[in-house]
This record gives sequence, structure tokens and C-alpha cells, in this order.
Amino acid sequence: MDVYPFAYDRTQPFIRQVREWVVDVLYDILPGSGFEVRDEQIFMAFQLERAFTEKQTIFAEAGVGTGKTLVYLLYAICYARYMRKPAIIACADESLIEQLVKPGGDIDKITRFLGIDVDARLAKSPDQYICLVKLDEARLGHQDTELYKELYGQLPEFVRSRETLQSFHAYGDRKHYQQMNDEQWGRVSWDAYQDCFVCPQRHRCGQTLSRDHYRRSADLVICSHDFYMEHIWTYEGRKRGGQLPLMPEHSTVIFDEGHLVEAAAQKALSYKLKHIVFEELITRLLRGEIRHSLAVLVDEAIDRSEALFDLLERQNKAIPGSDRKQVLLNEQLLKEISLFRDSLEAIEEELVLESELYTLNPYHLRIVEEHMGMMQKALSLFQQAESFVCWVTESITGLTLEIMPRAVKEVLRKRVFSSHMPIVFTSSTLSVNGSFDYVTESLGIEHYLSFSVDSSYDYEHQMEVIAPRWSYRGTFSEKMKTTVRLLERSQGRALILFSTKDALQRFKREIAHYPEVAGMRFGFEGDREISGLIADFQHDESSILCAVSLWEGLDIPGPSLSNVIMWTLPFPPQDPVFMAKREAAASPYEEVDLPYMLLRLKQGMGRLIRSREDHGTIAILSVELHAEGSALKGHIEQLLPPGVQLKESF
Repeated sequence: MDVYPFAYDRTQPFIRQVREWVVDVLYDILPGSGFEVRDEQIFMAFQLERAFTEKQTIFAEAGVGTGKTLVYLLYAICYARYMRKPAIIACADESLIEQLVKPGGDIDKITRFLGIDVDARLAKSPDQYICLVKLDEARLGHQDTELYKELYGQLPEFVRSRETLQSFHAYGDRKHYQQMNDEQWGRVSWDAYQDCFVCPQRHRCGQTLSRDHYRRSADLVICSHDFYMEHIWTYEGRKRGGQLPLMPEHSTVIFDEGHLVEAAAQKALSYKLKHIVFEELITRLLRGEIRHSLAVLVDEAIDRSEALFDLLERQNKAIPGSDRKQVLLNEQLLKEISLFRDSLEAIEEELVLESELYTLNPYHLRIVEEHMGMMQKALSLFQQAESFVCWVTESITGLTLEIMPRAVKEVLRKRVFSSHMPIVFTSSTLSVNGSFDYVTESLGIEHYLSFSVDSSYDYEHQMEVIAPRWSYRGTFSEKMKTTVRLLERSQGRALILFSTKDALQRFKREIAHYPEVAGMRFGFEGDREISGLIADFQHDESSILCAVSLWEGLDIPGPSLSNVIMWTLPFPPQDPVFMAKREAAASPYEEVDLPYMLLRLKQGMGRLIRSREDHGTIAILSVELHAEGSALKGHIEQLLPPGVQLKESF
């Protein structure tokens, strides 16, 4: 097959020829196979031409059903082949990257109806793979040991063999273990405290093998926002350490659900510090022949780390509905951080001399130096009170201190938006009241292209939106009874969206006490691997899916999803990250809470109507909506498609 799906004329601009071909596909080729002509797709094709020609950033806001995914995929595939570098498609999370490559999805359509053999490979985050070290610990542990022994027995023979590796294939992907719940998976999946650099099994690791696979893609590498940002932040460090970057060199980046990129960037840039990890790492220095002065400094640093984390145990405050705890900063804590930094600095100075004596393993020495450098960067943020956000989380292995810079604008501007390549942000919700400022300002983007096209669906006749008034102030019990009535009305076929895991878990416990829905089948996020839950929901027409993370991206056309129930209005959580955003805003509600909620609410509403044949109900179970003097109702009514009214009963 030719490199390009059209006859390439080298005397004419390449991107213009791509646009002409895309328009032919949308106007003639696909309609000949039964697809409808969508003017929104044609309009988007012309807009993307300029972005790819000028290598600019573009915000492409296109309503549900406009077919935006197909358009950007056609451009990305052609451009990747022209540049001889794959295009990166970054989706909101791991479950959504699976949907992009599912049977019947847009990549499948390109293959079947256009005859293009697309080389699309998934680049999943490390925590989506089994960690062989943690698996060994789990099968010798105290919980679900039979499960983990069975899992170990299912591993490929080359993993369990100690002979020279002759042949191998990728394995260990979370989606292959769908019956495991999130807690069971967490005991065997990779986490940030696994030291892959010195792992004796790293060359047999499923994560490592999959990385080699997706780097060879010719057309598309599909990953999550989180993983792409992890690539950006670790790029220089991995190159210094003699490692390959997480992603191959690429020609373009497309951020699907682009309004979520800032959160992914902040998460990737966060630093995690843990006493047990530091102690294990630093004591490696004591295994070699080192000078007494360095050994004394190592012992002092361990004591300082222990003292710091003991103080953090006392200096935190629980936040309702969040597993993050607020750190209560005071002079004593800042002094302890300063003393710990002094210990680290003294060790770093000693290591300069120690390295010249060649008494330490150079590989271990480099790892220790990299880790301490990271710790110094993280702890140095405490010198500028307004420059960071921090919190602690608890686990069986002790407290973890997480530190995140407040703004990621400068890093994004330097490492992503100055790369002189086309970057596409796409979503049905990139603007608030017609303005892209909420997203662009948070990302530090000053120069960009943008356009908006509405959905062509007949929402007035396809969608009903209900925000019930409450007789008893919207108590949990009243919400449960209303939800049961809604489920009876639609005979299941519902997606129930929650803003917190705690609310979902409470609903899960309580719904068992309602005989009216005893025969209905519920799927709960966290009980199984998410893509498996989604597939079962789609194929089991009368089932119900309860989720926290599926406000965006879920694409289930047909009667399986005829009812979207939103347990609350999706305001941002009361956690340290959003607390810091509110503190920095002149008007926190108008600048932070309201725009976030409206974008997420619009995304959630977009899960209902996915084709011209779809019909259904959206129910917003909000206590605040009908409060006296509240302007919320007006904001939400402005969000509704033309012709759709907000009802108060059903």
C-alpha cells in the first residue's frame, strides 16, 4: 500500500492535499457506505488545515455527534506518515484509550471503510501493569494469597524461568485481570515507590516489554493525559540517566477532552516523599566501602527524615470526602524541613568526593543522587509559601508527603507549547459562556486558534432534563427513593455519576435495601477493571453503571444508556489543590468553582445522546439548585441545548 491514502503531488502543499482528501472522505466515500454527511466535520477539517500548516495550537470545541474524533484521526495519520514520526493521541484516562481502539470505534471504521491499515498502539501508564516484585510479596502475604498464586501461575513461562530470555511478548495489562477489584489490583500493580532502575526482573517486566512495543508505532501512540505529562516531566532526567524517554519522538499531539490537561500536568509534576523509601534507598550507600564521615551523615539524614514524618503525623487535618489530608504548616515544621534539607545537602557534597574514590557502585550512586535531587527540588518549594500545594496520604507503609507546584504554566510553555508542532485540544466543553479563557489561562497559552461548532442532534425531542424539587431538603434517603423511581421508569439502562468515591460506596451499601430494584444488575467502579465494566454495561441493555470517573468520554449509543443520573452537581472537591486555587482567586466561586462545575456538568450531560436515534432523561439531584436566591438554576438553563427545558418533576 502507498504511504498516503491519496495520490501525493510533491509540487503542492501536503496539508492542503490532506484537507482535500478528508473532505472527499466525509462528503463522498463514507456516505457511499451509509454514513451521513456532517457539515460540522467539514468545517473542522478546514480549521485543522491551518493549525497543521502553521504548526499552531488549536482549541477545537465540537458538540456531541459532530464526528470530531474521525477528523483529527485522519489528519494525525497522514501527518505522522509525512513526518515519519507517530502522532500522540492523549485521552483523559486509561478507560478512554481503550474505547478509542474498541471494535466499532473510529480507528476500526477507518480500517474497514477506508481500507487504511492503521498502526495504532496503546501506551498505558505503569500502574496499569503487574509489578513482579509486588506480586512476589502478595502471593506470600496475608490477603487473597490463592488469587495471587493463581495469577503468578498464569504468567508467561519466560517470566518464571531463570534461563536466558529467548522469546517474549507483552503481558500483565490490567484489562486482562478484569475480575480483580481496585484494592486487589493495587497490591500487585506498579506504584511510584518501586525502584525499577535496580529491579533484577526489569527485562522480563510486562511494562518494559509493552514500552518497546508502542515505541515502534508508525502511525498513532494512544496514551492518557497523565502518562504524556509524565513523559514531559521525566524526559531530561531519563536521558541523563541513559534511558529512553517514555514516548518516542512524535509529530503532533492531540489532547482529547483537552479541558482536563491542567489537572494531569499538576499530577505528573507532583513530588512524593516517603520515609521508608528514602531510608531503603540511602542505606544502599552503607553497603559499600565508604568513609566514616559519610556513614555518620547518612545516619543523621535517616533520623531527620524520621523526625519530619513523625511531625507530619501530628501536623495534618482530615478533609471530609477526600483521602488527602491538609498539612498544617507552622514554624516547627518548616524548621524540621530545613534541617532535613541541610542533611541532604551535606550528603551530596560528600558524594562528590566519594565518587572520585570509586568505592561505590556507580549505578546505585546515580540512583541515590537522582532521588536526593528530586527531594531537594520538592522541599525547596517550602521556601516560597505561595508557590506550592502540599498534602499527606496514609497507607499501611506509612505517611506520604505530596508536594505540587501551584502553577504549571511555565513548564508547559517551555516543554510542550514551544515545540513548534501542531497541538490540538478537542472536547465538547472547552469554553465557558463562549470564552476559552478558563482553559487557556490555566495552561499559560497566549497565542492559539479556536473554533466552536454545536451538535446537530434534535435535543428538544431527544432529551428530557429533570432537577427535582425536594420535600425534605434532599436528604440521602430522599435521593435514594428518587433514584429508584427513575430506575424503575427507565427499567435500568442508567449511568449514575457521583462526585466522590465515598458517595458511590454509600449508595452501593444502601441500594441493596430497596426491593424495587432487586432484580436489576449494578456495576460499580472499583469492583472490577473499568473497561470490562463499560463493555458489560453496553452489552447488558437493562444494567446500571455507577461511576466517579466517567463524566467525560463514555460513548454508549443505543438504549443501554437511556438515563443519566447525577447524584450531585459536580463542584470541585474540598481538597488542598482546589483550596489553593480558591485562595489565589479574587472571586473563588466565580473563577474556580462555577466554571469547573459547569464544564463537568456539560460533559456528564453529553453521555446521554450519542446518536440521532437516542432518547432519554438526565436527572440532576441537586440540593443547591432550588435554594432561595441561588443563581445556579439560571446558569444551568443557559447550559441546556436550545428547546430543552429544565423540569422539576417527572
